[in-house]
Amino acid sequence: MKQTSILIPAMMLIGWTLLVLLLIPYQRFKAFFAGRVSTLDFKFGESAQVPSEVSMPNRNLMNLLEIPVLFYVLCLTLYVTHTADGLAVALAWVYVGLRAIHSLIHLGYNHVMHRFAVFATSNCVLAVLWLKLLLALGD
Repeated sequence: MKQTSILIPAMMLIGWTLLVLLLIPYQRFKAFFAGRVSTLDFKFGESAQVPSEVSMPNRNLMNLLEIPVLFYVLCLTLYVTHTADGLAVALAWVYVGLRAIHSLIHLGYNHVMHRFAVFATSNCVLAVLWLKLLLALGD
């Protein structure tokens, strides 16, 4: 297996994050042209008048820029230390899949317990990956 294989899931999560980023102006312009928001609603972030379907992509983007930072550091560390193996790559793909599912739930029907379950599971996968790296570096 090539060590660069661990970088592909990271790049896919970056791509997913950029897709969510594109939803923000789409939803804002759509609401603006429908007369549901004004530019003043975004002067200091998002006002209370901003409908949830307009603010949700921004909240999801923030989610994709918080914990996944640890995933990016992990992938780069696995690559640099040549400790990426097939299991690490598979777990990285599971993490990316779970983060995408989390976004789809968040941006879709937004059932909090479903979203939480996927979020918690993704964090457990990330913790296992970090533990795996720690053990590999200890050898």
